[in-house]
Amino acid sequence: MTISDSLWQANQDLAIACLQNPFVQGIADGSLEKAKFAYYVGQDAFFLAAFARAYSIAAAKTTDLSGFEVFHALASGVLEELRLHRKYAATWGVNLTHIEPGVATQRYIDFLLATAWSQDIGLTAVAMAPCMRLYLFLGKELAKLNLSPQASPHRYMDWIQTYSSEEFANLTLHLESLIERYATPIPTAYSSYRYAMLCERDFFQAAWETGGMQQ
Repeated sequence: MTISDSLWQANQDLAIACLQNPFVQGIADGSLEKAKFAYYVGQDAFFLAAFARAYSIAAAKTTDLSGFEVFHALASGVLEELRLHRKYAATWGVNLTHIEPGVATQRYIDFLLATAWSQDIGLTAVAMAPCMRLYLFLGKELAKLNLSPQASPHRYMDWIQTYSSEEFANLTLHLESLIERYATPIPTAYSSYRYAMLCERDFFQAAWETGGMQQ
């Protein structure tokens, strides 16, 4: 088993908790309130900007050209996600220039940037991987219900299509290839991966609880 697979398998409880979160289930069947999704879009855009910075910090630390290129390619993928969020923002009436990070968002950002600045690139890749692998997992699971010929289209289909796509799967594999190249399966790797998964769970829960209460 690869290091990436071992880390992911050790956190299946949190992956399932995220899948079963009412926010994600609301995306799955299209019933999620517009205000909750709008809040999520703003918070996720704020988070993704920090995610791209963490990739760039890691890229600056690489000593080989191959790793440098992969980190920069991943940062470019995040910028593509941000373009999608700007499209969402226009559709849902979210002003991204006035977004303030919520508590769950800030906690996650602080963890990722602190890891990127203070740890080696292997551990940085480990800390960033849950976001990618989890979203791929959620996208694939939701696609089973929504992308069949019998499924009725709804307003969150673009989200499901994005995170279940082969393009996103390839980005996830690129990031996990960096774990295999640079990381070692030490206890800190497992604790960092789990902390990121906990941040993901809390991020969805915050969107469910806070969305609609503030913009």
